[in-house]
Order: sequence, then structure tokens, then C-alpha cells
Amino acid sequence: MADQIVITEKTSQAKDVRAAIGSRYGLVLPAEGHLFDLLEPEDEVPEWKRWSPVLLRPQELYGTRPAKGGNKAAKLKAIREALRSAKRVWLATDCDREGQLIGQEILEHYKYRGQVMRVLFTAQDAQTIRQSFDRAKPNSDYARLYAAAVARRQADQIYNLSLTRTATVILGKGARGVIGVGRVKTPTLAIVCKRELEIRDFVPTTYFEIVATVAVEGGEFKMRHAPRDRILKREVAEAVVAAARDFEGPLDVRVEDKRQGPPKLHDLPSLQKLCASRFGWAAAKTLEVAQELYDGQGKKIITYPRAEVRYLPENLIADVPQVVAGLQVGKSFSAIPVPSEPIIRKGKSGSFYDKGLEGASHHAVIPNVNTIKNLPEVWPRLSTDEKKLFDVIARAYLAAVMPDFRYRHTTATFDAGRFPFKATGRQHIDLGWRAAFPEWQPADEKGDDAQLLPPMRNGETAGLRNPAIEDKETRPPPRYNEGTLIEAMQQAWRFVEDEVLRDRLKEAKGIGTPATRAEIIGGLKRQGFLVVQGKNIVPTETGLSLFAVLQQADPALVDPGVTAQLECLLDDVVVGKQEMVGAIDAVCDVAQRIIGKLVEGPPGGMSPLVGFASDGAGGGRPPTAAMKRFADSIARQKRIKPPAGYTKSGSVCRAFLEQHAPRKTEGVDGNAVGDPGARPPSPAQLSFAESISREQGVAITDEARANFAAMSVWIDKNQGSKPGKGRRKTVAKNSEPTVTKSTKPTKRPRKPETSVALVDATYPPVAEQRDNSTKTPLRIPYGNKEAAQKLGARYAAGGWYAPPGVDLTEFKSNGWL
Repeated sequence: MADQIVITEKTSQAKDVRAAIGSRYGLVLPAEGHLFDLLEPEDEVPEWKRWSPVLLRPQELYGTRPAKGGNKAAKLKAIREALRSAKRVWLATDCDREGQLIGQEILEHYKYRGQVMRVLFTAQDAQTIRQSFDRAKPNSDYARLYAAAVARRQADQIYNLSLTRTATVILGKGARGVIGVGRVKTPTLAIVCKRELEIRDFVPTTYFEIVATVAVEGGEFKMRHAPRDRILKREVAEAVVAAARDFEGPLDVRVEDKRQGPPKLHDLPSLQKLCASRFGWAAAKTLEVAQELYDGQGKKIITYPRAEVRYLPENLIADVPQVVAGLQVGKSFSAIPVPSEPIIRKGKSGSFYDKGLEGASHHAVIPNVNTIKNLPEVWPRLSTDEKKLFDVIARAYLAAVMPDFRYRHTTATFDAGRFPFKATGRQHIDLGWRAAFPEWQPADEKGDDAQLLPPMRNGETAGLRNPAIEDKETRPPPRYNEGTLIEAMQQAWRFVEDEVLRDRLKEAKGIGTPATRAEIIGGLKRQGFLVVQGKNIVPTETGLSLFAVLQQADPALVDPGVTAQLECLLDDVVVGKQEMVGAIDAVCDVAQRIIGKLVEGPPGGMSPLVGFASDGAGGGRPPTAAMKRFADSIARQKRIKPPAGYTKSGSVCRAFLEQHAPRKTEGVDGNAVGDPGARPPSPAQLSFAESISREQGVAITDEARANFAAMSVWIDKNQGSKPGKGRRKTVAKNSEPTVTKSTKPTKRPRKPETSVALVDATYPPVAEQRDNSTKTPLRIPYGNKEAAQKLGARYAAGGWYAPPGVDLTEFKSNGWL
């Protein structure tokens, strides 16, 4: 057996490490993400099996046990066997906090006591990997990084499960599911819900602006009246127009030469925001494309993508000439006028800033210096999306080492009696770094601000001509897209009113981490709390209902500022300002206070979530065995990965089949003629949906009316949901739901902040009794047409149904009723 081993985070990483170092450092063995899960509360304290409003904090930390699923057991067994003879371990997992936890938790679980070295690499090419092994440090140097990861994981389990159980027991009377609460997930939902409510409550205000033409010796230009406050009354605006008409007087002109440095390099949130606005990408897609550029076979042309800062260490200054030269070989970047001696900016306002990296695991995302020479060979192999993202990263890097943008800013002011008018203009002197973005035009160079002012002298006489009133109207705040929502999560200090606390939180990293924010948003979408409309993310009525109840119960549950404070404490563990146990204590203190307030209830009482039901993944029933087999078959044949939760949620599975199942115009090989999800609903669907709408008293959403797949999901959600059916039993305020083996709630997912909300679990719905003397509506999933017909099902304008007299037993067992 080998006397030393290397542990990587995943198989692809192990392959790259083997290619770089061979067996020089021993056997290279991959993990598969987290190979260990935390124990459940009832594993630590048997009494906690019964759900009740208590803080689920054991005397020590939660223990760990081997995780299930995938190939985890085999990989863990290989590592466990190798550890028995290994005298030295090289941890080569990802360079962030989660990577530290993934590697070290294996050693902690098996109480390994040999020498441990930590290998950190921010790029995955052979040269970088070899250099990283040469620079490896004792793993003990990263004890704080591990402690911070443990603190986050333990705190999340205690907070999320304690408050989920408490909310379910106290607020969930009459609902038939679990009310999920997440330390990061719930405030993220709140950010979107608050914005939606602002938009719905917004009442536009009409106001008036006055614009006039100004004549000077050198020509004409436009000036606007510049009052301190908006003009809300037309008669006031008319008075300004009357006073300004044909008025003449001296012009005050100020000319300033200004300069502006380049924008900061990109971290993952800034990439996600830019790609969402420019390309319409989901946050998860940006990370997926970046990951492929980082470690894709034959690529590896950028550094670690899950960056959380926008600075570079000063020791990377030496790489600048090589990166610039490598980029400018290609046509896309050769025309960008980078100076022969690149401009190096240090410090907080620059790009190279060691202090700005304190507490961070990795630097800004930039082109990989060690593979930049291969760019001409790699470029043709990149997909269109990969080229787009690399272009964004490369141009940001080149701009960072180019001269400042210099311009001449002219401000002209004019007093028409007692009414001030103003105009501004900008003339470019030297584009500098702006030459890296030839098609970009900033907001302050659009509209009137973009006008080219004629030559004018300070003090020369000017005359106002043709003043006119423009009717304007205030607008509501814009809805979030995935990029701006991630930015809001990162800048959670904006939701804090206390000025001192705001300043402190500005230096923090917001709520969530760059690696988890996209997954948190994705989870809220899968759970049916958020939906995408065009490029925007909006809350569903279900999400708004949950937000309203939790906010009424205790505003701290949905306050991003509270979560940001807790994140700050966890981040402080990394830099030694806080101990691991102290950070966990702080999170537990907040959780305990909220539990107390939920138990006590508001003074006037509050309504529970009566009739509120969702399975947390978008469907109230599990998929049938046939649906799961069909989904697996499609995934294999099309070489795609099914969505998370498709084996447990009927709607998730059905949505996957809606998108990928073959139709008459599509083969299983994926040669599609048109996107089924993009076509409008059929007349039969619309007719059936309208009958459901009348019977159940629920409105058909605009999205469902416009989209075939969305209409299918709407029908699945609303048919057969008559009031009084399928509800869980009413629970007295002081009673506790007994969790038996057959009705045990769905287990909390193991990764932070992906806990399932509103799962049909603790109280399974009572099966509906249908009258078999009339037609019985059916839900027949794709791929089951022949089986359904053999059982007696028929299809008509209203959709699938069972005629009178047909035995419904098989339909019921398959979940087709």
C-alpha cells in the first residue's frame, strides 16, 4: 500500500492531478463532493424525532456519517483503505472553504493522525498544479478556514431544522406540508417578495419638466430646468415656461478635465449580473459555463470561477505581460490598444491589492497565465457561450492594465429670472481602457447628457427659445433578474437601516456564498416560490403567502440584514476575529429568540397557513414508476442530467418530460423541430383549464395561457384540489406532530440552504374519493398513452378521462387520478 495519497474533490480533478504529477505524491483518489453528511437531530437526541418548537442543538457538534447516493460509497471505501497505510495525505480539493471541509472531514471522521499537507490551486492546468504541490503548506495553517466551514454547516443545520419544525408545528395548522425556513433561502425569497409588493403598491406620480433651446454665438443646444424638487403642478410648470420664454442673460460655463479608472476585475457575482443583463443567462448557467472554461477537458483557460473578491494578489503582477501577449494573438483582442508597458494599479482602487484578499480563498477570475499560449488551439473548440464568457473575462483583464479614460466635462448653467436651467456635455480626450469595450455606452452618456455642446464662453449672453413642458411619470422599482438578485444578496447591507451596522456589513460578503447563491435561487424556483418571467424573477402567490406569514410571525425570519450579520460572524472565523463555537452560539441565540417569539405569537394572534400546500419541489404527488423510467431513458438517450428531485416530485419529473420527451416532430436522439415548451397551450388544455378555474375559483396565470408546459404544470397543480380535501389534520396549539416511520418528513438535503420547504410528508393527504358514475378526469404523463388506453382511459377536448364504469384502482395506484 502507498505510504502517501492525494485526495481531490472530484474525478475530473483527480484526472488532471494525475496528468500533472503522476504518482510522485502517491495514489490520487477522488471524493465526490461531500462524502459525509451530518447526523439527523433524532440521531443525536431520540426525543427530537417528535417535531416540536425547540432548538435542535446537541451538547457537542452534530456527528457525521457516510453519505449515500452516486458512487460515494465506493470512493469513500477506497480512501478509507488507503488511509490505513498512508503516512502523509495531500489535500488537493477546491481552494475555497467548502473544499477545505470536503477534504478534511474525511480525515476527521476516521481520526487520521498522519501528516497532512494542503495543496491550493486556482487554475487546473498541469503547470499550476505542479507549482501548487511545490508550494504546499501544512494543513494546520488552514485550521481557521476549516473551522469557518464547520461553523457554517453546523449553524445552518441547527437554524434551518429548528425553525422549519417550529414554523410547521405552530404556523402550519390546516396546511398539509412542512413550512421550510432557511437561514439564507428565506431572506432571499423576502428580497424578491418585498420588491414585488413595492411594485404592486406603487402609485405613479405625474410630474413636469421644462426643456428649452439655448442659442449662443457658437450654435444651439438644449437646457433643462433644474429645480431642487420635482414640479408636481402644471400651473407651476407653466409659470416657469412664461418666465423663460425669450429670456436673455449671462451663461455660466465650467469646463473640467476628468479621468476615470477601469472597472474592477470580475468575481462570480459580477459575472452573473453582467451575463444575466447582457445574455439573459440564469446564474447557474454562468457558473456552469465558467466551470467548463476552468476545468473542461482541453480548456482550462481561466482561473477558479467561484471567486468572492475582485482583486489579485500583488505577486501576479509579473504575469501581466505574458497574459496580455497571449490574448492579443487572437483577432478578438489584437485591436485593443494595450500599451507596451501595461499600467499596474495597486491598492483599494486598483486591481492588485493583497489586503483586499484577506479572508478570501481565491482571487478575481482572470485568464490562466499557464494556458494562455494555447488559446489559438483552444478557441475553435469553445462553444458560443464559452466564447462569450471568456471574452467578458479577457476584456476586463486587458482594461485593468490600460490607461485611464480621460474626458472634458462641460457644465453650463443659466438663470432665467429665478428659475435655474442646466446642461452638461462630455468630450472624449483619450478613450484609454474604454477602447476594450468599443460598443459600451454608460448611462451618463445617453439622452441629453450625451449631447455635443457647441463652443461657448463663460459669461457670454445666451437666449432661451421655445421652452416646453414635458409630462413625466414616476416608475416603480425594476424587478430583479438573477444577476441583480445575486447582487442584492451580496449587498445585503442595503436592507439595514442602522447606519453603523450598514458600514460594518459593507465589508462583509452578504448572504450566502458565490458557490451557493445560484443554487439557493434555483431551489426557490423548483419549490414553486419564484418563477422566471422573461429575464425577470418574480414570486408566485405561494411564495408571497409564505413570506407574509413568516414576516407576521417574526420579521427576523425574512430580514436579509439579520442573516448578513450572522454571515459576518461566520466570515470572522476565517480571519481569527471569532471562534467557531462563538459563531455557532450567535446563530443559535438568534434562532432561540425567534422560536420564543413564534411560540408566544403576536399580541393580536395570527392566521396559520390554512390550506397552504406544496411539496417543495413543485408537485404534490410523487411521479409514477413509469414516469421515472421514462425520464431515465430520455436522460440516457439524450445524454443529459435529469433535474434534482425528479424521482420524488411528479411536477419536476413531468416538467422534464414536457421539455425533453419526443413528439411527432422530435426523435429521442434530440433532433427536434421546435421547442415543445415554447408553443402555446392547445385548445383542449385551455378548455380544461377554464373548467378547473371555474370549479376551484383560481385564476389562470398569464404564463400558463402563453406556454404549453406552464399550462400543464398549472393544471397539475389545481385540478382535484377542492377545498376540504387533501388537507392535513388540525393540530392543537400545544400538540406536537408525531413522526412515524411511514410518514417521516423528507430529510433535509445535506448541502447548506437547500432544505426542502412545504413537503407533503408529516401528514399525508387523505385520498380523494371520486364518484364513478360520471367521467373522471385523469392526469396521464407522457409516454403512458397506450397503458392508459388499455386501462380504459379516453381523450377528448377536456383532456384525459375515465368513462363511467371504468375501474379506477390502477389509475389511483399510478397517481393518474
